[in-house]
Amino acid sequence: MPRAGLTPQTVVREAAVLADEVGHDRLTLAALAARLGVALPSLYKHVRGVDALHQKLSVLATAEVATELTTAAAGRAGGDALRAAATAFREYARRHPGRYPATQRAPDPDDPEHLAAAERAVGAIYAILRGYDLDGDAAVDATRMFRAAVHGFITLEAAGGFGLPRDINRSFDEMVAALDTAYRNWRTR
Repeated sequence: MPRAGLTPQTVVREAAVLADEVGHDRLTLAALAARLGVALPSLYKHVRGVDALHQKLSVLATAEVATELTTAAAGRAGGDALRAAATAFREYARRHPGRYPATQRAPDPDDPEHLAAAERAVGAIYAILRGYDLDGDAAVDATRMFRAAVHGFITLEAAGGFGLPRDINRSFDEMVAALDTAYRNWRTR
């Protein structure tokens, strides 16, 4: 039965739920149309194609991550804020395994909503780094380091890539502690 009142927002929200269920790489317009109970051509009234759908999913997921990072770090500083943000990022990926990969897409320069979401996400990390007296180019480098480390850990963990006999959470904590040490010593190296 077709769904009445279908909007671009509901299409993207349902796509996010579907991506979490089947995986980001298996999110197709055909699967989404079936989930929504509409004919495939009906989706084109709400989204221009599969790439546009993935773009809008990236906007949604990036905005969600920005909120999670900001909330986690609020009222915290230094290593405590860093640990909270890294943990929030990891937990988001665990709760939303299909939409998390969409957060890795670079923002579309022609999409103000995507740019704003990305700026909020990066802004949350920049705020943490200001507590380490890092700004400008140092903050850019440190943000890339945070993203590469945490995303790399998340990706390996999701793929079952940690086979050594050590608690994964402890390894995650050690990685975040190493980032904290690096940021505290950034200016002295």
